[in-house]
Amino acid sequence: MEKLIQEALLAQIRKDTRRNFLKGSFLGLGGMALGSMLGCSGSKNTSQSLFDPQNPLAPRSPHFAPKAKSVIYLHMAGAPSQLELFDYKPELLKLDGQDCPQSFLEGKKFAFIRGVPKMLASQAEFKQHGQSGAWISNYLPHLSTVADELSFMKAVTTDQFNHAPAQLLMQTGSARLGRPSMGSWVTYGLGSENNNLPAFVVLTSGGSNPDAGKSVWGSGFLPSVYQGVQCRSEGDPVLFIKDPEGMGRDIRKASIDAINEINQNEFKNYGDPEILSRISQYEMAYKMQISAPEVMDIKSEPAYIHEMYGTKPGTGSFANNVLLARKLVENGVRFVQLYDWGWDTHGTDAGGALDIGLINKCRSVDKTITALILDLKQRGLLDETLIVWGGEFGRTPMAENREGKPNAFKGRDHHAEAFTMWMAGGGIKPGVSYGETDELGYSAVSGKVNPHDIQATIMNQLGFDHEKLTFDFQGRSFRLTDLEGKVIKELVG
Repeated sequence: MEKLIQEALLAQIRKDTRRNFLKGSFLGLGGMALGSMLGCSGSKNTSQSLFDPQNPLAPRSPHFAPKAKSVIYLHMAGAPSQLELFDYKPELLKLDGQDCPQSFLEGKKFAFIRGVPKMLASQAEFKQHGQSGAWISNYLPHLSTVADELSFMKAVTTDQFNHAPAQLLMQTGSARLGRPSMGSWVTYGLGSENNNLPAFVVLTSGGSNPDAGKSVWGSGFLPSVYQGVQCRSEGDPVLFIKDPEGMGRDIRKASIDAINEINQNEFKNYGDPEILSRISQYEMAYKMQISAPEVMDIKSEPAYIHEMYGTKPGTGSFANNVLLARKLVENGVRFVQLYDWGWDTHGTDAGGALDIGLINKCRSVDKTITALILDLKQRGLLDETLIVWGGEFGRTPMAENREGKPNAFKGRDHHAEAFTMWMAGGGIKPGVSYGETDELGYSAVSGKVNPHDIQATIMNQLGFDHEKLTFDFQGRSFRLTDLEGKVIKELVG
């Protein structure tokens, strides 16, 4: 407590210095002048009204009646090969081992392919499944049993072929740093249904974060209270959530109250809404000490659920994260983002081989994702929970040949012109396959969609007109889908 008092006195001294006075006066006058120049002083744009500094996570209504209340987004970081999983191309088998047609190479850029690569047939076996007749490979035997619950987008395209910018585009609507993530936009628009848990939770697996780092769940220019909260499926769900040794709960509460009193005084002096966001985050952290350990403890789940998901309590895994995601949406969390790293199948080693590493990655997620769909359905939650699955781009129908030489194992390079994603639940039509690629899986020929279209569709299911959910920043109204995006009506139930 003595240390807090010292910090408060130091903050007061800093505030009263002549330098700080002049700095504040300069910024205040400059801000007024800039605001008048940009025409944004006293803006009547209603986008700003969504942010209530005193209660930034208050529940809010969307633009129209939503089909989904929450989202579980399963991002396979590294980009899984659609040609081994969902995009069946028998013609590719006929060209296996032959030189790639020049039409595929002229004027094109690839991350690693050089010279003339060889065509590469799918390493998997395909069959049609369910009444919908969806093509799913033998790499995903469990998922094939729920084929009629899935809605495929077979002709997804992007304009990025490197991991970090492609992940940013998929998750924030821009290939550049600084934009709010999709989960942040959802939290900004809807607030929270649970006062004791974050509205936007992030879980990672696979041994590494996505290539774009934590920026893919950042709040960008939105207030920081809307950024994703990264949790863990082993140990404490959030680092430092326990009270320090020797500090009781009453002392913890008193220290937080003291910190927030200092922050309230700072807000009165400067009017910076980010200070109120900081207060809200301190209070949320205190509440999470009670709720988070209970909600995020999967040990209490019955044995049949652990068998169903393939979970092992006490370890960090994709399976544990998926079960946690189900528990979180049950408890009012709006947006749960799962990143599973390790899907980059270049063929430079066994772990990145289409016939070794990819099989192992599929084995680690197949049973679990299927369990999530079935579990949500049996609990009556699938209709109101939107599941999204996919990577940041696709893989080429040619084998990768770094520096013009064949790789040690069978692999494919990054490919921006065509890949597959799917959705399930949340008001999406089940058993649909929308879009088509050419006979070799190189380019989209019908039903072409891009990341902004997918984002617009997700927002639509949550009850938002993606063009109207905006935030004013630097004299301009921004939105998740930037200046593009259309709802994929063929998928919407």
